[in-house]
Amino acid sequence: MISPLRIASSEGQARIAALLSRFQEGDDSPLAAVAEILAAVRKRGDDALLEYCRAFDAPNMTVAGLTARPAEIEAAYQQVDDDFRATLALAIRRITDFHQREIEDSWIQTRADGVVVGRLVRPVDSAGLYVPGGKGGSTPLVSSVLMNGIPALIAGVPRLVMVTPPDAGGGISPHLLVAAGEIGIKEIYKLGSAWAIAALAYGSETVPAVDVIVGPGNQFVAEAKRQVSGRVRIDMIAGPSEVLIIADESAKCPHVAADMLAQAEHDPQALAVVITTDKNLASALSDEVRRQLAHLSRRDIAEKSLADRGCVLIADNIEEAINLANQIAIEHLELMLADPWLWLPKIRHAGAIFLGGHTPEAAGDYLAGPNHVLPTMGTARFASALGVDTFVKKSSIISYSREALMNDAVHIQRLAGLEGLTGHANSVAVRS
Repeated sequence: MISPLRIASSEGQARIAALLSRFQEGDDSPLAAVAEILAAVRKRGDDALLEYCRAFDAPNMTVAGLTARPAEIEAAYQQVDDDFRATLALAIRRITDFHQREIEDSWIQTRADGVVVGRLVRPVDSAGLYVPGGKGGSTPLVSSVLMNGIPALIAGVPRLVMVTPPDAGGGISPHLLVAAGEIGIKEIYKLGSAWAIAALAYGSETVPAVDVIVGPGNQFVAEAKRQVSGRVRIDMIAGPSEVLIIADESAKCPHVAADMLAQAEHDPQALAVVITTDKNLASALSDEVRRQLAHLSRRDIAEKSLADRGCVLIADNIEEAINLANQIAIEHLELMLADPWLWLPKIRHAGAIFLGGHTPEAAGDYLAGPNHVLPTMGTARFASALGVDTFVKKSSIISYSREALMNDAVHIQRLAGLEGLTGHANSVAVRS
């Protein structure tokens, strides 16, 4: 299925070139359709939302039914078992503990002449969380509720809204409702795809607009977020999920294969890459992947992903592998090395780094604590994981005494004069 390539070979260099140029501007095919949806919701509000919801999700939906009522949330608690509640509580605690460390305080600096400057950190007033439907609600993405909602709540956002597509009967998975309830989200709407993003960005009679929109989705959701970006803040335009595993002779072949498959089962466009110094591991991976594929519920997706985009590269040494990983700037980087901590200081660009053979990427997806919303397509060169910072904005604080202004007046006027802004210069001069 995956033929290993030496990094130095012409085939290896061609594959690396493709990895380095994998940034995708996005699929243009939904652009016009999404623009039409956004315009319809902006102009017709609830009427447009209801039309799209009935056409694509719940044929008998009503305007009143678009809002998840408190009784539905209460009933959801009776539909989930105690094991789920226990796992949910643990995940919430871990994610909360981690993100509490991200809180940034306001600060002030003073100077002897009476100048006071500083920064005021404040949360946005509202944030919208998009949660995909997950096969009509049969595979509820609980982790998306937690990873997007908890940082917003820690930031202090006073109004947090969740939107998620309803099933054909107009309902929402009880697991999603309980997850939302446990972290304090009370405002939930049964909306999906681009019309959900439109409702969050522009508002309607039922759904008030928000300031920030976060959460994963299909190409229509991604395109809608791109088109409303600027009117509202968005988390990021995410591409297909991706993993890069750097492995030496200490890595176990079944572990490497399993982690490749874990990424590949997301999407046919998902990317799983291995860079190894062990030729035997490289040769054995294809057979091990085929063996494990037989047991996966999403076998067809994973098989297509690995056949089309899977990659195994052989490096001469770990230094070469690390250097290449920094160029690729992957979303998830696994260091399956005998001493991963030795190499950690060498890593410059990765969304999240997983150290050692007992740290599968799945641990980070659900329970470790750090956020799993990460930069893809090489954007880890400059972008970071979603976090508390996504939901706050920072205002500068400036206060001058008369003495301080007189001390700075000549310099302010000089720079204003160079820029031809005589009004700026005069605003200082009239105070002298």
